Amino acid sequence: MSDPKSTAYQELIDTWREASLLGSCGAVLGWDERTFMPPAAAAHRAAQTALLARLGHGMVTSQRVGELLENLHEAPLGEAETANVREMRRVHDRAVKMPSSLVEELARVTSEAQGIWQQAKEGNDFPKFQPWLEKILELKRQEASCVGYAGSPYDALVDEFEPGATAKSIRALFSDLAKQLNPLVAAITQRMPKSKVDLSRREFPVAIQEKLCRDIAAAIGFDFNAGRLDTTAHPFCTGIGPGDCRILTRYHANRPLESFFGTLHEAGHGLYEQGLPKEHFGTPLGVAASFGVHESQSRLWENQVGRSRDFWDGYGPKFQAAFAPVIDDVSVEDLWLSTNLVRPSLIRIDADEVTYNLQIILRFELEVALMEGQLKVADLPGAWNDRFKQLFGLVVPSDAKGCLQDIHWSFGGIGYFPTYTLGNLLSAQFLETATTDLPGLFDDIRRGQFARLTDWLRTNIHCHGQRYRPDELCARVTGRPLSSEPFLKYVRTKFAAWCK
Repeated sequence: MSDPKSTAYQELIDTWREASLLGSCGAVLGWDERTFMPPAAAAHRAAQTALLARLGHGMVTSQRVGELLENLHEAPLGEAETANVREMRRVHDRAVKMPSSLVEELARVTSEAQGIWQQAKEGNDFPKFQPWLEKILELKRQEASCVGYAGSPYDALVDEFEPGATAKSIRALFSDLAKQLNPLVAAITQRMPKSKVDLSRREFPVAIQEKLCRDIAAAIGFDFNAGRLDTTAHPFCTGIGPGDCRILTRYHANRPLESFFGTLHEAGHGLYEQGLPKEHFGTPLGVAASFGVHESQSRLWENQVGRSRDFWDGYGPKFQAAFAPVIDDVSVEDLWLSTNLVRPSLIRIDADEVTYNLQIILRFELEVALMEGQLKVADLPGAWNDRFKQLFGLVVPSDAKGCLQDIHWSFGGIGYFPTYTLGNLLSAQFLETATTDLPGLFDDIRRGQFARLTDWLRTNIHCHGQRYRPDELCARVTGRPLSSEPFLKYVRTKFAAWCK
């Protein structure tokens, strides 16, 4: 006879994989909604999404799954099996507290709200989105109440994206980061020269941009036999399953660096998705450790590799040749400065890597205040504008360039924003270790050779899935807990000429 524990484990895995297949169907629908779906299909798509969410929720919260998890409690399993059971129990315990009616309503409302948000942003019409955001926040408060929390209701939400994180722990990390960033930003912005050329006044053929984007994604290891690159209004990456990873960017005729770095960013996400072990699809070992760890991969490639001087010393001549004669008068030095200019800006996704984290701190503060009832949705635009002026010294000219600029709240991503800064901090700490482990790494990067770094990331991060929680993964890879110091050291070193 087979071992009852082995039989129970296999049944649990089979059920989980079926639920994951439903999730992957939802991922295809989500990708289509943000690429090719006609606007009139929004309500029908919301119904499809809600149905899949309800079915998937029902599978992971079933009585049988609960029985299987109970049977496997403290069972003598191997390391991989123990990790899978631990994470499945975590998801089950959270999901079972959520009524299926709430899960379905959240899926329906957020699916429709994304279309409303897009219209509100395009029309600079916050009142159009306001009732939808109020509804989403009410549903998320219900979710937090169902899940439970010890401190802030925000804790119940951020834990879904970054296991173990709380409003208190994030506030402490961000407070220290902001305290040290503010004087650095002031020093760099006062001393750093502007590029001698304005690329935005020139025309860069989109067809050439598309080729460069595909080429650089392939160069760092993105497999186009198992993925694709498309266009969208708000770039993203979605891993649908083994052999199917979709990355998206956007092109503007006079902003070629936007598409280039957007593609590097999303390809970094794509490398992680493609590096997850295919044999573990549908189980926690086939899923990224956390949103923050995922973001670390995109930030590492976009900023610490793609904006490095070594990268542009090697890649700059190729960029010049591709767009000749449009930029025949632009030096590699000017290109590098163009990619690294530190200046406060209105739009998060356009922000430089030094001021970017202040953008995230702003959003974190506001969404905690919204969740805790300290800030009303009607007062959000004013609160945003006031805090933005304090942080950046800029007057926000419109809600479209202010509180309506990001899609996250429309899809219910309350608690998502902190993972961007956590990703920045992790990327610096990971690359610091990789540079030690791989002597001459930036010589490789100057030569356009990225395989050693990609292999290091595969071996140290991608292959583990959720075998380790984010804090444990960070400690195992780097030898110490997550800290803001490697990132601050990176900034001080890179911009040393202007921040002394």
